[in-house]
Amino acid sequence: MNGKNTSLALSVAGLVILSLVVGLWVRAAAVRLAELQGPAAAGVAVASASDQGYCTGPLKQILRRVLTSCGLVAGGTSRGCQPLEARKVAAMSGDDFNALFSPLAERAAIIQFDQDSGRLDPEAVALLERTFADQRGASYFLVVARASPEGAADYNRDLSRQRADAVLQHLRGRFADPDLDQEVGLLWLGEEFAQLDREFCQWSRSRPDQVCSTTQLNRSAFIAWIDCRL
Repeated sequence: MNGKNTSLALSVAGLVILSLVVGLWVRAAAVRLAELQGPAAAGVAVASASDQGYCTGPLKQILRRVLTSCGLVAGGTSRGCQPLEARKVAAMSGDDFNALFSPLAERAAIIQFDQDSGRLDPEAVALLERTFADQRGASYFLVVARASPEGAADYNRDLSRQRADAVLQHLRGRFADPDLDQEVGLLWLGEEFAQLDREFCQWSRSRPDQVCSTTQLNRSAFIAWIDCRL
Protein backbone atom coordinates (compact mmCIF):
# COMPACT_ATOMS: atom_id res chain seq x y z
CA MET A 1 0.00 0.00 0.00
CA ASN A 2 2.80 2.37 0.87
CA GLY A 3 4.39 1.74 -2.52
CA LYS A 4 1.09 2.32 -4.28
CA ASN A 5 0.48 5.50 -2.30
CA THR A 6 3.97 6.73 -3.11
CA SER A 7 3.45 6.06 -6.84
CA LEU A 8 0.08 7.82 -6.75
CA ALA A 9 1.55 10.82 -4.93
CA LEU A 10 4.40 11.03 -7.43
CA SER A 11 1.93 10.84 -10.34
CA VAL A 12 -0.22 13.61 -8.87
CA ALA A 13 2.84 15.75 -8.20
CA GLY A 14 4.02 15.19 -11.78
CA LEU A 15 0.64 16.26 -13.16
CA VAL A 16 0.65 19.38 -11.00
CA ILE A 17 4.17 20.32 -12.14
CA LEU A 18 3.27 19.66 -15.78
CA SER A 19 0.14 21.82 -15.44
CA LEU A 20 2.17 24.64 -13.89
CA VAL A 21 4.75 24.48 -16.67
CA VAL A 22 2.07 24.50 -19.39
CA GLY A 23 0.32 27.39 -17.65
CA LEU A 24 3.55 29.38 -17.53
CA TRP A 25 4.16 28.70 -21.23
CA VAL A 26 0.66 29.85 -22.13
CA ARG A 27 0.96 32.97 -20.01
CA ALA A 28 4.34 33.83 -21.53
CA ALA A 29 2.93 33.36 -25.03
CA ALA A 30 0.01 35.63 -24.19
CA VAL A 31 2.40 38.32 -22.92
CA ARG A 32 4.49 38.10 -26.09
CA LEU A 33 1.37 38.36 -28.24
CA ALA A 34 0.15 41.39 -26.31
CA GLU A 35 3.55 43.04 -26.75
CA LEU A 36 3.41 42.43 -30.50
CA GLN A 37 -0.11 43.75 -30.79
CA GLY A 38 0.50 46.71 -28.51
CA PRO A 39 -2.20 49.02 -27.09
CA ALA A 40 -4.20 48.84 -30.33
CA ALA A 41 -5.41 45.39 -29.27
CA ALA A 42 -7.19 47.06 -26.39
CA GLY A 43 -8.83 49.57 -28.71
CA VAL A 44 -6.37 52.40 -28.04
CA ALA A 45 -5.41 54.47 -31.09
CA VAL A 46 -1.65 54.44 -31.57
CA ALA A 47 0.72 55.42 -34.36
CA SER A 48 1.65 52.60 -36.69
CA ALA A 49 4.57 52.20 -39.05
CA SER A 50 2.48 53.86 -41.77
CA ASP A 51 1.56 56.86 -39.62
CA GLN A 52 3.42 60.14 -39.91
CA GLY A 53 4.04 62.65 -37.14
CA TYR A 54 1.10 64.80 -38.25
CA CYS A 55 -1.38 61.94 -37.69
CA THR A 56 -2.83 63.25 -34.46
CA GLY A 57 -5.93 61.75 -32.86
CA PRO A 58 -8.18 64.66 -33.90
CA LEU A 59 -6.89 64.60 -37.49
CA LYS A 60 -7.52 60.85 -37.75
CA GLN A 61 -11.02 61.34 -36.39
CA ILE A 62 -11.82 64.02 -38.96
CA LEU A 63 -10.30 62.00 -41.78
CA ARG A 64 -12.33 58.96 -40.81
CA ARG A 65 -15.52 61.03 -40.86
CA VAL A 66 -14.66 62.78 -44.11
CA LEU A 67 -13.55 59.69 -45.99
CA THR A 68 -16.54 57.63 -44.92
CA SER A 69 -19.28 60.27 -44.83
CA CYS A 70 -18.18 62.64 -47.59
CA GLY A 71 -15.29 61.67 -49.44
CA LEU A 72 -14.09 58.66 -51.34
CA VAL A 73 -15.06 58.43 -54.97
CA ALA A 74 -17.19 55.40 -55.82
CA GLY A 75 -18.58 53.90 -58.99
CA GLY A 76 -17.12 56.62 -61.21
CA THR A 77 -19.30 59.32 -59.64
CA SER A 78 -17.68 61.76 -57.25
CA ARG A 79 -19.13 62.16 -53.79
CA GLY A 80 -18.28 64.88 -51.36
CA CYS A 81 -19.46 67.24 -48.65
CA GLN A 82 -20.89 70.67 -49.23
CA PRO A 83 -20.53 73.37 -46.54
CA LEU A 84 -23.38 72.52 -44.18
CA GLU A 85 -22.58 68.81 -44.34
CA ALA A 86 -18.86 69.47 -43.90
CA ARG A 87 -19.49 71.56 -40.80
CA LYS A 88 -21.60 68.77 -39.36
CA VAL A 89 -19.02 66.12 -40.24
CA ALA A 90 -16.14 68.13 -38.81
CA ALA A 91 -18.08 69.03 -35.65
CA MET A 92 -15.75 72.00 -35.09
CA SER A 93 -15.18 75.58 -36.14
CA GLY A 94 -13.64 76.44 -39.48
CA ASP A 95 -10.47 77.76 -37.82
CA ASP A 96 -10.06 74.57 -35.83
CA PHE A 97 -10.66 72.51 -38.95
CA ASN A 98 -7.93 74.37 -40.83
CA ALA A 99 -5.54 74.14 -37.88
CA LEU A 100 -5.62 70.35 -38.10
CA PHE A 101 -3.77 70.56 -41.39
CA SER A 102 -1.00 72.91 -40.23
CA PRO A 103 1.48 70.03 -39.71
CA LEU A 104 0.95 69.11 -43.38
CA ALA A 105 2.62 72.25 -44.69
CA GLU A 106 5.47 70.31 -46.30
CA ARG A 107 3.12 67.79 -47.96
CA ALA A 108 0.23 70.00 -49.12
CA ALA A 109 -0.34 72.47 -51.94
CA ILE A 110 -2.91 75.12 -52.79
CA ILE A 111 -4.22 75.08 -56.35
CA GLN A 112 -5.45 78.58 -57.21
CA PHE A 113 -8.16 79.56 -59.70
CA ASP A 114 -9.33 82.74 -61.37
CA GLN A 115 -12.41 84.43 -59.97
CA ASP A 116 -15.61 82.69 -61.14
CA SER A 117 -13.55 79.90 -62.73
CA GLY A 118 -13.18 76.19 -62.18
CA ARG A 119 -10.50 75.79 -64.86
CA LEU A 120 -6.99 74.64 -64.06
CA ASP A 121 -4.32 76.85 -65.58
CA PRO A 122 -0.89 75.45 -66.60
CA GLU A 123 0.72 76.39 -63.28
CA ALA A 124 -2.09 74.69 -61.36
CA VAL A 125 -1.75 71.56 -63.50
CA ALA A 126 2.00 71.42 -62.89
CA LEU A 127 1.65 71.74 -59.10
CA LEU A 128 -1.24 69.27 -58.98
CA GLU A 129 0.68 66.64 -60.94
CA ARG A 130 3.83 67.16 -58.90
CA THR A 131 1.93 66.85 -55.62
CA PHE A 132 -0.03 63.78 -56.68
CA ALA A 133 3.07 62.03 -58.03
CA ASP A 134 4.78 62.48 -54.66
CA GLN A 135 2.64 59.82 -52.97
CA ARG A 136 5.41 58.21 -50.86
CA GLY A 137 3.17 55.29 -50.00
CA ALA A 138 0.36 57.46 -48.60
CA SER A 139 -3.20 56.16 -48.69
CA TYR A 140 -5.52 59.17 -49.08
CA PHE A 141 -5.44 62.23 -51.30
CA LEU A 142 -7.64 64.95 -49.85
CA VAL A 143 -9.09 67.73 -52.02
CA VAL A 144 -10.75 70.60 -50.13
CA ALA A 145 -12.12 73.23 -52.53
CA ARG A 146 -13.23 76.73 -51.56
CA ALA A 147 -14.55 79.96 -53.06
CA SER A 148 -13.88 83.59 -52.17
CA PRO A 149 -16.82 85.47 -50.61
CA GLU A 150 -17.99 87.47 -53.65
CA GLY A 151 -21.42 86.56 -54.94
CA ALA A 152 -24.22 84.42 -53.57
CA ALA A 153 -23.54 81.51 -51.25
CA ASP A 154 -25.27 79.00 -53.55
CA TYR A 155 -23.18 80.15 -56.49
CA ASN A 156 -19.94 79.88 -54.54
CA ARG A 157 -20.90 76.45 -53.25
CA ASP A 158 -21.34 75.25 -56.81
CA LEU A 159 -18.13 76.98 -57.90
CA SER A 160 -16.11 75.22 -55.21
CA ARG A 161 -17.58 71.91 -56.32
CA GLN A 162 -16.49 72.64 -59.89
CA ARG A 163 -12.97 73.23 -58.60
CA ALA A 164 -12.89 69.95 -56.68
CA ASP A 165 -14.22 68.10 -59.72
CA ALA A 166 -11.63 69.78 -61.99
CA VAL A 167 -8.86 68.39 -59.79
CA LEU A 168 -10.39 64.92 -59.79
CA GLN A 169 -11.04 64.82 -63.54
CA HIS A 170 -7.50 65.91 -64.32
CA LEU A 171 -6.06 63.20 -62.07
CA ARG A 172 -8.26 60.59 -63.75
CA GLY A 173 -7.08 61.64 -67.18
CA ARG A 174 -3.41 62.07 -66.33
CA PHE A 175 -2.60 59.14 -64.05
CA ALA A 176 -3.22 55.48 -64.81
CA ASP A 177 -3.87 54.70 -61.15
CA PRO A 178 -6.35 51.84 -60.74
CA ASP A 179 -6.85 52.77 -57.09
CA LEU A 180 -7.45 56.46 -57.70
CA ASP A 181 -11.20 56.30 -57.09
CA GLN A 182 -10.55 54.76 -53.70
CA GLU A 183 -7.84 57.25 -52.76
CA VAL A 184 -9.31 60.68 -53.50
CA GLY A 185 -11.58 62.36 -50.97
CA LEU A 186 -13.49 65.53 -51.92
CA LEU A 187 -14.97 68.41 -49.93
CA TRP A 188 -16.38 71.58 -51.44
CA LEU A 189 -16.78 74.29 -48.84
CA GLY A 190 -17.84 77.35 -50.84
CA GLU A 191 -17.38 80.52 -48.81
CA GLU A 192 -19.33 79.28 -45.80
CA PHE A 193 -16.91 77.09 -43.88
CA ALA A 194 -13.18 76.98 -43.12
CA GLN A 195 -11.91 79.96 -45.10
CA LEU A 196 -8.12 80.11 -45.28
CA ASP A 197 -6.32 83.00 -43.61
CA ARG A 198 -3.02 84.65 -44.53
CA GLU A 199 -1.03 82.02 -42.65
CA PHE A 200 -1.58 79.74 -45.64
CA CYS A 201 0.11 82.23 -47.97
CA GLN A 202 3.38 80.58 -46.88
CA TRP A 203 2.32 77.21 -48.27
CA SER A 204 3.17 75.91 -51.71
CA ARG A 205 0.81 77.70 -54.14
CA SER A 206 0.28 77.48 -57.87
CA ARG A 207 0.69 81.27 -58.10
CA PRO A 208 3.63 82.01 -55.81
CA ASP A 209 4.57 85.18 -57.69
CA GLN A 210 1.12 86.70 -57.18
CA VAL A 211 0.56 88.92 -54.16
CA CYS A 212 -1.30 86.71 -51.70
CA SER A 213 -4.55 87.91 -50.18
CA THR A 214 -7.18 85.88 -48.37
CA THR A 215 -9.60 86.49 -51.23
CA GLN A 216 -7.21 85.03 -53.79
CA LEU A 217 -6.17 82.28 -51.40
CA ASN A 218 -9.73 81.01 -51.09
CA ARG A 219 -10.25 80.71 -54.86
CA SER A 220 -8.58 77.39 -54.48
CA ALA A 221 -8.43 73.68 -53.85
CA PHE A 222 -6.25 72.52 -50.96
CA ILE A 223 -4.63 69.18 -51.87
CA ALA A 224 -2.54 66.77 -49.81
CA TRP A 225 -1.52 63.15 -49.56
CA ILE A 226 -2.17 61.91 -46.05
CA ASP A 227 -0.74 58.68 -44.66
CA CYS A 228 -2.63 57.97 -41.46
CA ARG A 229 -3.75 54.57 -40.27
CA LEU A 230 -7.45 55.05 -39.53
